Amino acid sequence: MSKPTIVFATNNAHKLDEARRLAAGRINILSLKEIDCHDDIPETAPDIEGNSLIKARWVYDKYGYDCFADDTGLFVDALDGAPGVMSARFAGLDATDADNVSLLLDKLKDNDRRDAAFRTVVTLITRGNVHTFEGRVDGHIGTEREGDSGFGYDPVFIPAQTGISFALMTPEEKNTISHRGRALTKLFDFLLR
Repeated sequence: MSKPTIVFATNNAHKLDEARRLAAGRINILSLKEIDCHDDIPETAPDIEGNSLIKARWVYDKYGYDCFADDTGLFVDALDGAPGVMSARFAGLDATDADNVSLLLDKLKDNDRRDAAFRTVVTLITRGNVHTFEGRVDGHIGTEREGDSGFGYDPVFIPAQTGISFALMTPEEKNTISHRGRALTKLFDFLLR
């Protein structure tokens, strides 16, 4: 039996690598580049669920491939859920990961309330049907960057069950507990059932 092939609607090499590691050769995951999609797919929804659907629908409708897309947000209690849907653009449209982390640390510098959660929503469109999978991990924001693995807010996000930042973990360790890892595991289990 041949393994399923599906497109991951992302241009983020880190996310693509995480998904391929989790799929462990059971599913063939194609990148946007591999289907010759170089579009700047809009992310205009007011929430991560909407952005995930927009990206999956874009690839399915324009390129005809079964695909999945994700959107992830970091939700910080002391910031009333910010950066949330704006996590990748927290410090501006052209912000780097370092810019976003610096702004977050600055906003929390005198705050002892540092509880936060990462949420990922994955939307799958296959044969025209839409399915949604969610992953969440609770934790808190550290007071300084720790580690240099991963990307995004990984150096400052400390999952509750570990006591160390995502950036101090190996990719395999992170994938077993991360928000995206949890959502993608649900997706792959669904595809392989």
